[in-house]
Amino acid sequence: MKVKKKKNNKSSLLISITVSLLLVSALVIGVYAAFIKIKSAFPVRRVIFIGNKHLTSDELRALSGVRRNANLITLSGKKVSKKLLESPWIRSVSVRKEFPDTLSVTVSEVLPFALLDVNGHLFIINEKGELLEELKGNVIPFLPIITGDPSREGEGLSEALTLAKTMNDMGLSSERDQIEIVLSKPQELTSVIDGMVVKVGVGDYKEKLQRLLELEEDIQRRQITVDYIDVRFANRVVVKPIKEVIR
Repeated sequence: MKVKKKKNNKSSLLISITVSLLLVSALVIGVYAAFIKIKSAFPVRRVIFIGNKHLTSDELRALSGVRRNANLITLSGKKVSKKLLESPWIRSVSVRKEFPDTLSVTVSEVLPFALLDVNGHLFIINEKGELLEELKGNVIPFLPIITGDPSREGEGLSEALTLAKTMNDMGLSSERDQIEIVLSKPQELTSVIDGMVVKVGVGDYKEKLQRLLELEEDIQRRQITVDYIDVRFANRVVVKPIKEVIR
């Protein structure tokens, strides 16, 4: 009797395990079938970009990595944002899924900050000094031009960007025809403002530019032809006039 009981228990256990495996298999198959069905149910038909002014929607679509007919449910908004933020033109990204078939992407682009002239090649750069794009042909300068090679004057570039920001904030960039900042050692930082050479040096840019503007009015009133103006010193300004050449 005991032997029969053991055989019955073993049989029952095997049946239970078999039934459990079948149920698990059926569940897995059902979940997989449901996943396949859902995956094919919400394909991305439209990708809408909002807020872009410089980059086109086609360019953004390529940057985003969103494939045609990608599934709206399984699509990762975080990955889309990460890919778009690889572009120096993009400051921030917000991704929203609009069922059944639309992905809405709002982007905030950086503003062109200055122009960088490297060996005759002119680039638009952002406030971090990152290259946005190269300008071709004859271009009328519409931002301060930073001239030089950043790979050689890395520290100088940082100071030049700070000086350009101060000029932008003070409205000088929009008021003047052309502003050039020459890359050099920070202590020797120089700007050419509408043809007038100004030795700026490092730091206290707002104060130095305000002193320059006050002095500029006096120079124009006296009709002095200036070789350069040096505003590097805290308590004085050096004005070197151009000496007349006697023939």
